[in-house]
Amino acid sequence: MGLAAKFIVALVVAFALSVAFAHEEVSESQTNLPDPVSMIYYTLWISGLATAASVVFKLNRTEKKVVFILIAFPVAAATLYLAADTVYLNISSESGGPVHWHADYEIWVCDKKLDLIDPTGFENRIGSPVFHEHNDDRIHVEGVLVRVRDANLESYFEIIGGKLSDSGLSYPTDSGTVSANNGDLCNDKPGKLQAFVYKTSGNRYHQQKIADFPHYVLSPYSQVPPGDCIIIEFGEEKNKSDKICETYTIAISKGDLK
Repeated sequence: MGLAAKFIVALVVAFALSVAFAHEEVSESQTNLPDPVSMIYYTLWISGLATAASVVFKLNRTEKKVVFILIAFPVAAATLYLAADTVYLNISSESGGPVHWHADYEIWVCDKKLDLIDPTGFENRIGSPVFHEHNDDRIHVEGVLVRVRDANLESYFEIIGGKLSDSGLSYPTDSGTVSANNGDLCNDKPGKLQAFVYKTSGNRYHQQKIADFPHYVLSPYSQVPPGDCIIIEFGEEKNKSDKICETYTIAISKGDLK
């Protein structure tokens, strides 16, 4: 094996060792296996290194075989891993595979409606690939849910960079993060965080106050309605909200809901 090939192998081994040690630091809450995104990154890194070295150095036939193996093996391994990971995730998930749920929502603090910070970049979303918002006042659940209960409001707020509990919230907007906690003054009166949801039953709808709203799980519908309309309000305590999502207003005006 020539000097160029030895150099390539040494770099790849050094990189593999760094990856192995990095995975030893993974927290207990994470899986022991590398995530698919990391696998793609490692594959591209090794393949790119081998390809670049083959261009820079004049390699003999044996060295070219070594470079080919260094490119082909990680690509094949990553492909098999991604396929196995996808199958396993779909089989083991509580959702039984990918879901596509939506729920519209509004956040009101002292009678002022809040608008989530606008997304930037090509992804055009705030949140994760599975749990996000597209600047449309709509919660999107698009992907595999390992645990269905994770599609709750508390998780959504955390993923978009905010926080939600039964005693307060913080919500990122273009003007900065807005926070409100029980007992804060709202229109010169102590305020309280509350949540309400509009649901459907056939062509009828009703509103209910949510007791444990941080752990409220979205209804499993793609269209809204029948998907949820969730109203989160900070203000004077009440049993019913006078706010309603635009999608429900349109459905009511068209006679689709009564």
